Amino acid sequence: MSTDRYVSPLSERYASKEMQYIFSPDKKFRTWRRLWIALAETEKELGLNITDEQIEELKAHADDINYDVAKEREKVVRHDVMSHVYAYGVQCPKAKGIIHLGATSCYVGDNTDMIVMSEALKLVRTKLINVIAELAKFAGEYKAQPTLAFTHFQPAQPTTVGKRATLWMQEFEMDLEDLDYVLGSLKLLGSKGTTGTQASFLELFDGDQETIDKIDPMIAEKMGFKACYPVSGQTYSRKVDTRVLNVLAGIAASAHKFSNDIRLLQHLKEVEEPFEKTQIGSSAMAYKRNPMRSERIASLSRYVMIDALNPAVTSATQWFERTLDDSANKRLSVPEGFLAIDGILDLCLNVVDGLVVYPKVIEKRLMSELPFMATENIMMDAVKAGGDRQELHERIRELSMEAGRNVKEKGLDNNLLELIAADDAFNMSLEDLKKTMDPSKYVGRAKEQVEAYLGRVINPLLEENHDVLGVKAEINV
Repeated sequence: MSTDRYVSPLSERYASKEMQYIFSPDKKFRTWRRLWIALAETEKELGLNITDEQIEELKAHADDINYDVAKEREKVVRHDVMSHVYAYGVQCPKAKGIIHLGATSCYVGDNTDMIVMSEALKLVRTKLINVIAELAKFAGEYKAQPTLAFTHFQPAQPTTVGKRATLWMQEFEMDLEDLDYVLGSLKLLGSKGTTGTQASFLELFDGDQETIDKIDPMIAEKMGFKACYPVSGQTYSRKVDTRVLNVLAGIAASAHKFSNDIRLLQHLKEVEEPFEKTQIGSSAMAYKRNPMRSERIASLSRYVMIDALNPAVTSATQWFERTLDDSANKRLSVPEGFLAIDGILDLCLNVVDGLVVYPKVIEKRLMSELPFMATENIMMDAVKAGGDRQELHERIRELSMEAGRNVKEKGLDNNLLELIAADDAFNMSLEDLKKTMDPSKYVGRAKEQVEAYLGRVINPLLEENHDVLGVKAEINV
């Protein structure tokens, strides 16, 4: 690795090798050559004077890119596509005259972008489904484990650890729905020429409209797509990039929320992300167990959410049939959005797969707050025993305030039950009151909701996608 120039941390620290290959020069320029072959085959099949020998020559050199020739040629012509047309022609002397015939630069550039984004979305989809699968295991395992719930990060009615995990899971499931919609809508640009009018093909095919109409569908089929966009300027609409990056931003938002909750739970010592035996939490404080992975998820997620603004602004500012102010931005915003979300999902996989739950800590915190939450049940039992509901409500309010002061101002344990037992208005013993302190009585239908969500939504989803399950996270640093 070179140490005298900038290296992107997305490739060195965060993204997987698989995602990096999708956005690599090899993938890009091999796809260019596949597109040139598809174009030549289509033109031959539609009647142009192109030979089998020429096409076979193109296929023979589809993968061995002569980068050195292309690089030297670009210094002369200052045009990346024509440099690679020239380099391909050097390797294919019999076919050089028909390479890129009738096409414009966007034929290879934009179609390759669509192919690359499609493959990248499929990889994101695979990892997203595996995150959902790991969360489903976690939710199922802890579906009945009562835990203190929070609204405004203040103690609220109890839930279960598993039910909380379904909240994270449902957001990722929504992201999967959005991803599937956008992925299913992607089309190729096709070959429509410099302003999208196919004027060059009108010349090549002597104005034969019926034949020209076949070009785009044939290219799309050869490249594994169902269709091409019906109209375009020189480029496909940059609105497409906006839709794709918005999907990534949605996943990032879900991951950020998940990671924030884990960080807060780790502070409470209730749930912890994996921590390796030799991992150092702090250079100064040797005892520290920092939620490093969750913090990295949050950090990268913010990057992806902001990155989604790039294609939106680019789409909004294109002029007429095209301008080139999209190019430099696309080269950064699209690949880096995918590389970052790839790293995020690997981190999510790693964290969920290794989550550590501490039931004793969870129970201790829940029991310290449960007397407050049990007051309505206590009041109802006292009313059944002949008490006045309004008077009892006021007494509970006063006693709750006193117990709260004992905890906050004096640092004592919550003694609300003792205070109620000592109050004649309730006519209840401390032993009777302690019987009401079963946490499972206060979690509502949390367990049943987990079971229903997993059974009706998640398990069928995972069964439908069983072929992509089992992916393990690739964590570099």
